[in-house]
Amino acid sequence: MSTSTTASVSTHILDTSVGRPAEGVAVHLAARAGRTADWQALGGSATDADGRCKDLPALPEGTTHVRLDFAVEPYFEKSANQKADAQQDAPANRDSGAGVFFPEVAITFAVVPGEHYHVPLLLNPFGYSVYRGS
Repeated sequence: MSTSTTASVSTHILDTSVGRPAEGVAVHLAARAGRTADWQALGGSATDADGRCKDLPALPEGTTHVRLDFAVEPYFEKSANQKADAQQDAPANRDSGAGVFFPEVAITFAVVPGEHYHVPLLLNPFGYSVYRGS
């Protein structure tokens, strides 16, 4: 939760290729106090069945920039295996090369104290989009 001296962050992921939340994606949170400061790893979480990370660590006082790192490749590998099992005679990614073009997604954004930042990730194997949600 944000206070007058800190910001707070939340996220969720929607797999737009299937129109469902992306469950089990590892998300890591880092912060820094100023453009030239070193990143401080704060911890992480994984998305739940609703695609949400409900337990991301709090941001330290003085945070000006936040980075969310999403490890999406394992999620798509698992999804591809499930699809291949469901369609045994139609192998996943048979002729399309790599199963996922972006194996990880790193989103960096600026924050100010007292604000909450909800940053949804809309994801598919070959693209993604993010925005500041509410």
